[in-house]
Amino acid sequence: MWITPEEVLLANALWVSERANPFFILQRRKGHGKGGGITGLLVGTMDVVLDSSARVAPYRILHQTGDSQIFWSIACGSSRKEITEHWEWLETNLLQTLSIFDNDEDITTFVKGKISGIIAEENKSKAAQEDEDSGKFREAEQKMRKLFGMPGEEKLVNYYSCSYWKGRVPRQGWVYLSVNHLCFYSFLLGKEVTLVVQWTEVTRLEKNATLVFPESVRVSTRHTEHYFSMFLNINDTFKLMEQLATIAMRQLLDNEGFAADRTLPKACKTLKNVSALKRDLDARAKNERYRALFRLTPDERLDGHTDCTLWTPFAKMHIVGQLFVSNNYICFCSREEDLCQLIIPLREVSIVEKADSSSVLPCPVSISTKNKMTFLFANLKDRDFLVQRISDFLQRTPDKLWGDSHPLALSGYSVSPSPTTTPLSSSLPTPTGAGGEPSQGRHYSPSLPTATQGLLRIYQKDDPEDHGPKATKEKMKEESWNIHFFEFGRGVCMYRTSKTRELVLNGIPESLRGELWLLFSGAQNEMATHPGYYAELVEQAMGRCTLATEEIERDLHRSMPEHHAFQNEMGIAALRRVLTAYACRNPGIGYCQAMNIVTSVLLLYCTEEEAFWLLVALCERMLPDYYNTRVVGALVDQGVFEELTRECLPLLYEHMQELGVISTISLSWFLTLFLSVMPFDSAVLLVDCFFYEGIKVIFQVALAVLHANMDTLLGCTDEGEAMTILGRYLDNVVNKQTVSPPIPHLHALLTSGDEPPPEIDVFQLIKSSYDKFGSLRADVIEQMRFKQRLKVIQSLEDTAKRSVVRAIMTDSAFSIEELEELYVLFKAKHIMSCYWGASCTAAERHDPSLPYLEQYRIDLEQFCQLFGALGTWLCGTHTVTLAARHFRLLDSNKDGLINFKEFVTGLSGMYHGDMTEKLKLLYKLHLPPALCPEEAESALEAAQFFTDDDSPQESPFLSDLDFLMQEVTSGEEMNEAGEASGSGDAEKKEVKDYKYYLRMWAKEKEPKIETIKDLPRMNQEQFIELCKTLYNMFSEDPLEQELYHAIATVASLLLRIGEVGKKFTNNGAKKPTDTTNTQAPTLAAELPQPEKEESNGESSSGQSLVCKALAEAQLETPPQQTSDEEVKDDTSVSSYSMVSTGSLQCEDIADDTVLIGCAGDQQRRGSTLDGDWSITFEQVLASMLTEPPLVDYFEKKGDIQARMATCKMQRGVERQVSSSSDHELAQLST
Repeated sequence: MWITPEEVLLANALWVSERANPFFILQRRKGHGKGGGITGLLVGTMDVVLDSSARVAPYRILHQTGDSQIFWSIACGSSRKEITEHWEWLETNLLQTLSIFDNDEDITTFVKGKISGIIAEENKSKAAQEDEDSGKFREAEQKMRKLFGMPGEEKLVNYYSCSYWKGRVPRQGWVYLSVNHLCFYSFLLGKEVTLVVQWTEVTRLEKNATLVFPESVRVSTRHTEHYFSMFLNINDTFKLMEQLATIAMRQLLDNEGFAADRTLPKACKTLKNVSALKRDLDARAKNERYRALFRLTPDERLDGHTDCTLWTPFAKMHIVGQLFVSNNYICFCSREEDLCQLIIPLREVSIVEKADSSSVLPCPVSISTKNKMTFLFANLKDRDFLVQRISDFLQRTPDKLWGDSHPLALSGYSVSPSPTTTPLSSSLPTPTGAGGEPSQGRHYSPSLPTATQGLLRIYQKDDPEDHGPKATKEKMKEESWNIHFFEFGRGVCMYRTSKTRELVLNGIPESLRGELWLLFSGAQNEMATHPGYYAELVEQAMGRCTLATEEIERDLHRSMPEHHAFQNEMGIAALRRVLTAYACRNPGIGYCQAMNIVTSVLLLYCTEEEAFWLLVALCERMLPDYYNTRVVGALVDQGVFEELTRECLPLLYEHMQELGVISTISLSWFLTLFLSVMPFDSAVLLVDCFFYEGIKVIFQVALAVLHANMDTLLGCTDEGEAMTILGRYLDNVVNKQTVSPPIPHLHALLTSGDEPPPEIDVFQLIKSSYDKFGSLRADVIEQMRFKQRLKVIQSLEDTAKRSVVRAIMTDSAFSIEELEELYVLFKAKHIMSCYWGASCTAAERHDPSLPYLEQYRIDLEQFCQLFGALGTWLCGTHTVTLAARHFRLLDSNKDGLINFKEFVTGLSGMYHGDMTEKLKLLYKLHLPPALCPEEAESALEAAQFFTDDDSPQESPFLSDLDFLMQEVTSGEEMNEAGEASGSGDAEKKEVKDYKYYLRMWAKEKEPKIETIKDLPRMNQEQFIELCKTLYNMFSEDPLEQELYHAIATVASLLLRIGEVGKKFTNNGAKKPTDTTNTQAPTLAAELPQPEKEESNGESSSGQSLVCKALAEAQLETPPQQTSDEEVKDDTSVSSYSMVSTGSLQCEDIADDTVLIGCAGDQQRRGSTLDGDWSITFEQVLASMLTEPPLVDYFEKKGDIQARMATCKMQRGVERQVSSSSDHELAQLST
């Protein structure tokens, strides 16, 4: 056992060294084993006499460095076998690593830390097994959240002691595996290392052993690679990493990954040191292996398994294997592969009883089925518990699945209706529509003929009976299968043995093909448990006109058009019904090209309902993800095929990679199971093998095809030549035993040359594939699929990113690199909201079937977070309010979500627009719809702070500003009137001219470019909100004082402009007509700054409201300036001095404060908001241009690269700190 390192001063006293290397010594205590002399005799006697608690273990391992005289005891053992295992682990994992260190102190520190970590992990495992203290795991979860800044929603699955290789030096620490992240923490030799990797960013995960990294796990992302080694149990750790990475890939692929995450149990008080999540993931992995082994439905849950023996009457012997019990099935699998496999649905069970035990047959259990078959299991460890569990599941089986009798009644168990049992119809999956509303025009009528049996059987009824050798061969096959049924059983409870496999490889008779396809694929079980489901789907699909149904209609007449079964309405209608019913069942897939070819073959041998359930088995279990919108499954298997080609045919692989052929050919081979590239009669034999063996047959045959053409392919010089060679070879793969009339293969007709190549017997091709590549195993293929799935999905994500960037780069001023980084941050925010969000809405809105721009969308909360991290207009506590307005402005369709293009549009205006564009954006943020009515109410509250005055004073004279505003207002009105009359005359003149209407139509189609004249006027409430925002924006700027002074000047000027404009509009003064609308900004820009005397007498109402609004801004107080020079400065004592030199907190705005032209006595005379007061954007822009600090502020370009880097660092990808202040956290990791 490993022990806590302790100093040993005399290493050789009473000990004999047996093995040694530069860093470790294995010693045996004298008196144990051979030799030892008198000293050994004395020591052995002393050890025997001493009390057991004081005895010393006879073997130990010491650690010593070259120049040190101090030894450290790190392990001891009671037997040579135990101590040898520890010694071999040290030599394998540590010896090479320690040679990297430069000094002995580092070596000793590393060894002590590593041994301490191993001891801690062993103690954690023991505590979990013995159900000891449950606080250890909760403590580790709290450490993870504290160390890595994870929220409470992040669930820790398990943690392990290991070493992380940072450069050439390993860092001993702990790796924390959570549902969404891989985290590592180490504090060693005063240096801290923190690493956080999202599982969704992992592109490669593999376990390997090299000279540099002994038995390590490599975790690769797009930009870097991480190596972890020295695990106590690397296999368990790697399996857990695989499971978590798989969940992450499902999250990127569809919503099922997030649903799986939510099904994981929450942490509870009774957790032991191994988390409930870890146990759940282990159970989930067992379930997946169980379902894949026996081809069961996704809702099947394994209850348990046990070793046993099965009596096989056909072999007259007991076969050793494992018995599996789940909620609907009892299954058996022999220990020796292909020896025997058995599936017993509980719906078929009639009797379960305990048989008499004997020395030959201990603890047997007999299970009888409705078709009079009896299965005898023996050598069961806990027979009583097993029978009880089976009886429990039998009782829960819905009554409609039974015949006239219930098995528990026959076996002596009492049967009572379960209160949880529901009618079968209510427990069926509810068919969901594939989207879209029913339309009036139907694609088909329910009166069309229905295929009640396989189409091949219908169209061969009228053919004359053939008595030739081929028909005789077919009869012999049928007879062989009948003998097999008699000996091994028929139906779902049939013994599946190596004999079954031989019969399948020799070809299934056409009369039995549909029945056996259903049996081997597992579709028979699903169809039996869902009666009437297909009919419901067909009825629901009737009349629906969706994208899927339109694609199906286009492909109906392309599905095996050479076969006479699909040259009439019956075959076409049957194919239509099956495809539309599946699109209705699974809208996520809907319809994908190649499904029509496979389904048409299924319909030749099966009824419509049977073909439907076979299609379900293909799409959802046997070919997972093959037929989704991005054919991910086919791309994954294409990658597996390339890897198999590299391993089995390395020379050909290199040449084919240069030509780029493998990726081109394999996709069509896999998607249609060779049906589209091989004559039908030959390809259907491969489908026979596929339903029995699974995908490995397709890989084997594909490799055999390449191997048969290796010499010719090596001589090819281009891709076209290689494709022609392979195409001709496959065209001439023939089935010489078929009894059906030959069906012309369209591809063969198109590619045939002058000299047709020799024919290849399909049976020889299949036999050759098993002889040369039959060693392929399903578990190896699944492991390769996992590696390729990471690569394929991340490649698709990169493609999506490039497509999005390419689509919006012309509309944005950001560079391509900036857009790509923004996309990564945007996507990460969406993904985080999916697995950390309180509800499932984020996951529900992630739809990979949408266009790339729409796949990832964020809501208001996530936008506010990104706005705070990336935006240039940060306003302290007011930032969230401004972000919410920005979000409402960008959300054009008002669905509460914005896509990446809208997000970039909003950022681009802040970073790359000129002053006019930025001010226009800021202006629009304070108008509806950005400014919601609730926010505008704050201005009304500000008005209520002041007392009402029903008799506002008017200015006793007209200033120059009043006169100018009168001219501007009258000019605007006259201009508008003139345009209106002019347009009316034009309409009268051109009402009969069609060219006029064409010009108007073309004008409507042109995208409307918004100008500053199109912006609506801003009222007093909105202006007060704008002032609030501006004052908050400048709170952290280096030129804060100058900006405050400038905005105060602009606010005063705009208040007066709005007040004067309102006054003359209401009074109806005489308006000259020689001014135009465009004079307003120019005149306003030329106005002199108002003096203190002028401002005291006007606009008291609006100014008082602004006073209150600025008081509500709650800005931080800058340092007060109290020097004599500043007090004497003339500019400091103007009407704007309070804004430019002091703060704007509420307590500072008192009765004696002069702010924006307001004297203390006039603040109390304010009235409610003035509904007639308004200003235009042109006036705001012109006023801003008069203040250089404001011009400089809004013309300044932002650095988005720095903000993106800061945003990335918030998650702490990797940091290293050389500081002793973090020693407290270091103690958490050791």
